[in-house]
Formats: sequence, C-alpha cells, structure tokens
Amino acid sequence: MANLLRGEIVAEIGGERRTLCLTLGALAELEAAFGAGDVIALAERFQRGGLSARDLQIIIASGLRGAGAAVTDDEVAAMRVDGGLETYVRIAADLIAATFGGAPQLPRPPAPQDA
Repeated sequence: MANLLRGEIVAEIGGERRTLCLTLGALAELEAAFGAGDVIALAERFQRGGLSARDLQIIIASGLRGAGAAVTDDEVAAMRVDGGLETYVRIAADLIAATFGGAPQLPRPPAPQDA
C-alpha cells in the first residue's frame, strides 16, 4: 500500500501492482537524465508539460527504482499498462504530484460543532 506522505503511489504496470517513489536518488537520476541543474529546475520542467514517451519511461523507471524495484529503463519500456498512453501519463503525473506536493489532500476530520 502506498504512503502518500512519503510520496509513494501504486500503479498497475506490467500486470502487477507496483509501488513507485521518487526518492532523493531517483530525483538525482531525473536531474541527470533531463539536464536539470537542480530540483527546482526539474520541477519547472515538469510544470511546462510536453513530456515525450522517453520522458515517461524515465520517470516511471526512476519511480520504480526509488521504491526498490531492480528494473532497467528498457525493461520498463517493455511493460504494458491497461489504457495505453493515457495511463502512462497519469502514472507519471501522479508520481510527480506526490513528490512535489501536489498529492491529493488527506481528508480532515470535521471541525467540532458548538453546542
């Protein structure tokens, strides 16, 4: 089960439910892959959108490795998902949102009622 407070998400990839997380090491991997000088530049690149299929592959592979999976980019490229491209985009978007603070807010308990 994913822990959104740690930036984890769960997605079905390659016929298995898998956890993804952009750890510090995974973020460093993404900085190098995208030529970003720092995490802020990386976040700004993601905000601009326009991700290629290769970008999606790198983001998903880094997220899987960040969560402990021993997978290569090429292995991830061969994994299928139900829903095709739309699902790959959603997985990457959810992972980026969980990492950079755009994760869905956890429900808050209702405020106490005055009697």
